Amino acid sequence: MPELSHDFEHAAVKALGNQQLRTNFRRVMTGLMNKRAAQFPDPDELQALRSRGKSIKDRALAKLPDLLVQLEQNLIANGIQVHWAESVDEGNRIILDILRKANAKSLIKGKSMVSEEMHFNHFLEENNIRALESDLGEYIIQLAGEGPSHIVMPAIHKNKGEIGKLFQEKIDGQGYTDDPDELTAAARRVLRQMFANADAGFSGVNFAAADTGSLVLMSNEGNGRMSTHLPSMHIALMGIEKVIERLEDVGPLISLACRSATGQPITTYVNVISGPRKAGEKDGPKEVHLVILDNGRTRIYDDPQLREGLRCIRCAACMNHCPVYTRIGGHAYQYTYPGPIGEILNPQMQGIEKAGDVLHASSLCGRCAEVCPVKIPLVDLIVRLRRESIRPSADAVKGGGSRKSGMENVIWFGWKTMYANPLFYRWGTWWLRKIGNLMPAGLPLLKQWTSVRSKPQFASRSIYDLARERGIRDE
Repeated sequence: MPELSHDFEHAAVKALGNQQLRTNFRRVMTGLMNKRAAQFPDPDELQALRSRGKSIKDRALAKLPDLLVQLEQNLIANGIQVHWAESVDEGNRIILDILRKANAKSLIKGKSMVSEEMHFNHFLEENNIRALESDLGEYIIQLAGEGPSHIVMPAIHKNKGEIGKLFQEKIDGQGYTDDPDELTAAARRVLRQMFANADAGFSGVNFAAADTGSLVLMSNEGNGRMSTHLPSMHIALMGIEKVIERLEDVGPLISLACRSATGQPITTYVNVISGPRKAGEKDGPKEVHLVILDNGRTRIYDDPQLREGLRCIRCAACMNHCPVYTRIGGHAYQYTYPGPIGEILNPQMQGIEKAGDVLHASSLCGRCAEVCPVKIPLVDLIVRLRRESIRPSADAVKGGGSRKSGMENVIWFGWKTMYANPLFYRWGTWWLRKIGNLMPAGLPLLKQWTSVRSKPQFASRSIYDLARERGIRDE
């Protein structure tokens, strides 16, 4: 995986200058927003379903430690081997050990955003294990050497012409075509061979039901079932927040996720995996493993307000409606999760000192919170994290306070002092009228402001002077 600069400002400016990228996103995002709206014609039904989804996730989070224990017990009883990973490095090592014990040299992968947190494919490549993405969008960006730009549609930033050129370059014997059916058939030829020969299969997890020890996977392609059923070993990966209390809670969440994500009434495939192949069964893996990853989630969970971000069901509705994301795309965010949900997850997982720039990738318009199917108050959380970046509260966030600036504090102190004292205010504004317009835009005090805005222009005469000329008394 190519090394990212982690410079959001530079990446955003570059994306804004890419007219093809902006055209691709604008076309697709408009369609997604319209499809979602069509799935919720009754506003009362929508709000009732959102409230139910929020309640299900809140109930699970309130009992999270106990539910994780219950989930592990039931998974083990079902014959699934459970592994716990505190960090991405530990998660990668656990999976590598599982594969090495099985002498596995190849892995066919279903879609998993948690694996993107771990840079999992790159890690396996370094350890001489071939991992091939079976989701069509993930397969496309794997060929391109890129990360996903969207958490539901990873290759949303590419049009069919770009994909046709990529397939011509990367797939042996493939000529150029921009016909979607032909492109899908080309990918299918490669993937079916891998399904048949892979030593192990891999998947993410959408929901894990604690009461039955079941893993629920959703997909719109048959690759999900092929990745989890054909190979003799299946390894699943999830974050700790994916656990829910009861299997019956899955129905409302699936309805919300599908309708919010792609505007479908239901996803094409829903797989419920409750154990390895049993005696007499003709398909399914002989061995199933689940790796449960923390990667900073426990720290998020410990804060009652920030915990609300863990309700996310990864539908991407927030980014589909975000005026910033729809103009710059997902790669500009530089980390695993783009859009509004990424603005609250990335700084907490990576640390504000590394990922704090993305906190300002928001106009705070509130569209993300309005469409979130589980009512995450995204704007409130972004504002909270902005505050944490300069004034941490009890070290609640990793890297809290790291973006505090001594010069900024001096400026705000001066502003406060000037506006609190009439004499200072008149003296300060008098000097600004005299010399303010002579200050260059590149002055250290103004540089960050003027990098994205016009330099302030100060009037030569104050409103008091104009009032006196009109005979208005200064009272």
